[in-house]
Amino acid sequence: MKFKSSDFIFQLFALLGAIILVHAIYVAIIRPNADALIEEQLAREAAGETYVQQRSLYIVMRDYEQEACFVLMLWAMAIMGLKARRSMRERQLLDKALLNVSEGTPILPEDARDLSRPIQALPEEERNFLLPRALLTALQRFGSTKNVAAVSNSVKEVCDTEGDRLDSELAMVRYITWAIPSIGFIGTVRGIGEALSQAHRAVEGDIAGVTVSLGVAFNSTFIALVISIVIMFFTHQLQLMQERLVLDTQNYCDSNLLRFLKVS
Repeated sequence: MKFKSSDFIFQLFALLGAIILVHAIYVAIIRPNADALIEEQLAREAAGETYVQQRSLYIVMRDYEQEACFVLMLWAMAIMGLKARRSMRERQLLDKALLNVSEGTPILPEDARDLSRPIQALPEEERNFLLPRALLTALQRFGSTKNVAAVSNSVKEVCDTEGDRLDSELAMVRYITWAIPSIGFIGTVRGIGEALSQAHRAVEGDIAGVTVSLGVAFNSTFIALVISIVIMFFTHQLQLMQERLVLDTQNYCDSNLLRFLKVS
């Protein structure tokens, strides 16, 4: 419950921070530059000047749909950064000798309590990591059942449950990855709708409004798809990191505990 509440608070503040940061950049930099470029282009068109229109990144990013996509991108990155940091901290425990067992020394059921004490002495946060939980569960099961197969199954159950939990916690990131292209398509529909509403002006020879509206339509989709590709890449990297953590934890338990277990 403590982890869930802290994650919710972090996600809430991360969203607020992303909104404030992105909106400040848009108000101070992107929209003023984009508006200035658009006014310059319209002035040249009104004057009948022949020129090659430059595709500016400011204009591509200026609309509200693109701003929303960048907010969601930063939010997803913050969530993934938190989970990646936690996975790296858990991985550091794999380099530590949590069990003081010499090579070739058998572990008997009556040794389980003594071996559990160093793990129980870990700080509370580290004790809730996957590796300590798997080791404690295995030692407690061995002490109570005196069955090596039951211990092996308990380690597998803990690791499988953790894998399912980590996968479920990525649901918000997956939702954001789905939502970003949807917002881009909303911008496409809005831009095409505005362009159609100004079709009568295009018939009369004034295509400036139609051009701007079509720019909204295509730019929002372009930015949304690019951001979605970036987030999907980092999502897969995070998922790979978490899956490796679960597998390496299971291998750690096999190499440092299970193979030493012996029932007298």
